[in-house]
Amino acid sequence: MFCLIRSQMPGNQSSHRIMGIFLDFSLKDSVFFRDGLRRIDFVLSYVDDKDGERKQRVYESNLENVGLELETEDKTESEDGKTYFVKIHAPWEVLATYADVLKIKVPFKANDIPDNSEMPMNWLSTPFRLPEHIMHPEPDYFTAPFNKSKSDFFLIDNKDTFFPPSTRNRIVYYILSRCYYISNECAEKDKKGIKRLLNNGTYSAAFALHDCRYWKKSRDANCESERFNLYKYWAGFGSFFKEQPLNLIRKYYGEKIGIYFAWLGFYTEMLLFAAIVGTICFVYGVLTYDKNEWSEEICSEKIGGEIVMCPLCDKKCGYWKLNATCNSSWVKHPEAESIEYLHLVVGCSTVTLFLEFWKRRQARLEYEWDLVDFEEEQQQLQLRPEYETKCTNRKLNRITQEMEPYLPITTQCARTCLSGATVLFWISLIIACIIGVIAYRLAVYAAFASIMKDSPTTNLQVVGHLITPQLATSVTASCINFIIIMILNLMYERVAVWITDMEIPKTHLEYENKLTVKMFLFQFVNYYSSCFYVAFFKGKFVGHPGDYAYMFGKTKLRNEECDPGGCLIELTTQLVIVMTGKQVWGNIQEALVPWLMNWWGSRKARSHPETLYSRWEQDHDLQGFGQLGLFYEYLEMVIQFGFITLFVASFPLAPLMALMNNIIEVRVDAWKLTTQFRRPVAAKAHSIGAWQEILNGMAVLSVVTNAFIVAFTSDMIPRLVYMYAYQSKEEMSMKGYINSSLSVFNISEIPLANRPEDGENPLWFNNSITTCRYRDYRYPPDHEKRYTHTMQFWHILAAKLAFIIIMEHVVFVVKFFVAWMIPDVPSDVRARVKRERYLVQEYLHNYEVEKLKIQLSQNSHNDCNCTPMIYPSLPKHEVLSECL
Repeated sequence: MFCLIRSQMPGNQSSHRIMGIFLDFSLKDSVFFRDGLRRIDFVLSYVDDKDGERKQRVYESNLENVGLELETEDKTESEDGKTYFVKIHAPWEVLATYADVLKIKVPFKANDIPDNSEMPMNWLSTPFRLPEHIMHPEPDYFTAPFNKSKSDFFLIDNKDTFFPPSTRNRIVYYILSRCYYISNECAEKDKKGIKRLLNNGTYSAAFALHDCRYWKKSRDANCESERFNLYKYWAGFGSFFKEQPLNLIRKYYGEKIGIYFAWLGFYTEMLLFAAIVGTICFVYGVLTYDKNEWSEEICSEKIGGEIVMCPLCDKKCGYWKLNATCNSSWVKHPEAESIEYLHLVVGCSTVTLFLEFWKRRQARLEYEWDLVDFEEEQQQLQLRPEYETKCTNRKLNRITQEMEPYLPITTQCARTCLSGATVLFWISLIIACIIGVIAYRLAVYAAFASIMKDSPTTNLQVVGHLITPQLATSVTASCINFIIIMILNLMYERVAVWITDMEIPKTHLEYENKLTVKMFLFQFVNYYSSCFYVAFFKGKFVGHPGDYAYMFGKTKLRNEECDPGGCLIELTTQLVIVMTGKQVWGNIQEALVPWLMNWWGSRKARSHPETLYSRWEQDHDLQGFGQLGLFYEYLEMVIQFGFITLFVASFPLAPLMALMNNIIEVRVDAWKLTTQFRRPVAAKAHSIGAWQEILNGMAVLSVVTNAFIVAFTSDMIPRLVYMYAYQSKEEMSMKGYINSSLSVFNISEIPLANRPEDGENPLWFNNSITTCRYRDYRYPPDHEKRYTHTMQFWHILAAKLAFIIIMEHVVFVVKFFVAWMIPDVPSDVRARVKRERYLVQEYLHNYEVEKLKIQLSQNSHNDCNCTPMIYPSLPKHEVLSECL
């Protein structure tokens, strides 16, 4: 079919073009056909296989029948000697036809609205700016959906460059996804689409080409070298403080990837404010470290050193003195917790500001990137090829009056029920794993307590006093839980994709939304369940000496207790391990794994001369980005968003950790997309999709979770109740709080099954000690209501509930007031949208009038009595209203 020639020339000669023909065929690093004129819009690759040869031949013949032009590189030209490459070019007629079908917006007039967006003291942002040609790679135009019959209405200077490469590869992929790979005479509905051919191995890859190598510009002056500019100004880690070239990203990769990086950058900017507030709270706690009266009581030999505490586990744990928890008691103290409420309100308000300002930013991008009316187009035109092939039933669309495929309601219900049952099964599996980790914590705590009693680690000067059975249990359980999370993630990802495919969603948007909900529900339970256990369940159902609560009835697994300082420090430990581990592992997985795979895959090609390593082979050796590549990026960031919002009250430095991670994340994502992955097929998206609603839901849930953390996990409310209700107005201090928060139990009444074994008690313990203390508010053994809750317990419980109700209402009022005050669409954007719609109607009207004049002037018939000025003389507003 094609002439397959490979000529070699000595040296690194530059190619010369005479009448559009390359004289030097050794320079294969090009995005054009051999003639140097026709641009390569897509590449297919396959390995010589007799079984797939017929499908390839028929498929390529059908592609040529729809107007695409193909050029094949023989396997002898490839570096492995067995891979064929089929280069595809879409001529103007094909591009114009499908641009009309897809209603792609193209320019028809330069934007004449002045840009008044200059900020005061704009010079301060100069160090963070990029060159103008990078930030705005093309002029601003008014646009309208392309119409092939009115092509002279649009600003077409050069048909070869009118549609940018991202639009060209989007159109070609649309054709590839719907072209049959069997002859049209015996065409079966499901025998079509490049995706099926890739799945069955007929083709090994299908991809659009990068326009050059990322580290240097293309030698061809007709090539834009946008990849080089992206790498130089965006993907380099030295540019971490610079703004992102969003318009160039959108032009090269498409709107869907562009809006992801716009959201990620905006989210990172908003984290800066949250990180500053959290850091101030943390620094305040450090500076007021020595003003902690109740911690001084715990550490005092006269108070904490005289209080004997009841064993924390059965048999293997002995009696201990309260001052053993001296170090952990300093971590959270009243002065630091006194600003927790303010931190909480500010944090929740910051989340609301982020979501509301993002809506405004998103609305501006929708206008600037011609996505204002995209949603309707997406729903009506972008049917998934899988939906079209699997839905054999047809019904009349009342809007288009055309027959379209549909899935019967009974089939939908059956598939949805099976999908829901599968998701519930996997969520139940996660809960079972978490219960297993809890059982590990209960079982291993006694072992750690027994082993570490005389452990050499206690003699370490710096950290010896910090290594306790509680810390060892918490750290090891958190690490095991993190490993389980990673394993379940790998298993569930395939299951989620399978059950989403089984539901046969109608559009790409619906497919992504369904998959998003399934994956997020799973990830939510997987990542947050352990934190929820520590925050809301640990230490809440312990019982008291003589009547302890057990996990599985009367087993050896006694429920865990919190330290006298509360479970907040353990929640922080859990949060740091899971959050940090996920971020570190995610960055390694995202950057290192693709680099190693590409390095290994291109090891043979690196030994060849650079001029013989063709552009399509270079991209073939890269990793495929995949349809769900962006989905996992969103998922990673939304999970992080949950960590810093749902548990912000327990760890004020979480936003700072997220900020540092995201500064790296932006450049890691940019670097791997620019250097390690094939060029993704451009896709449109007018928003972040279902993630917006998920973020809104998490913002609301964060108010509830943080209110319960402050009320039930921390000791802020009990301390405030003690200070204001049980102290005299003259003192108003925390003096005596420790004694008030500990109840008394008679050691002789401890059942034999709960008593420490011989040799487990410390040397200072003797028979003269008749009582021990435990963390609760119960009457002493000599009281008539022995071991029942005191009035102080009920006062504290009432205060906790009142705090939750008041705090939630205050925060919700602030959230909804902020949301009401900030409009979703900026006023100038609203005006620009109206202006553009007006101009589209006006210019189309004038275009039709001029066309009519030309037709009437060329009309040689004299029997028409109407004058050319009748239609133009109609009032403008009447014509426009008719058009509208």
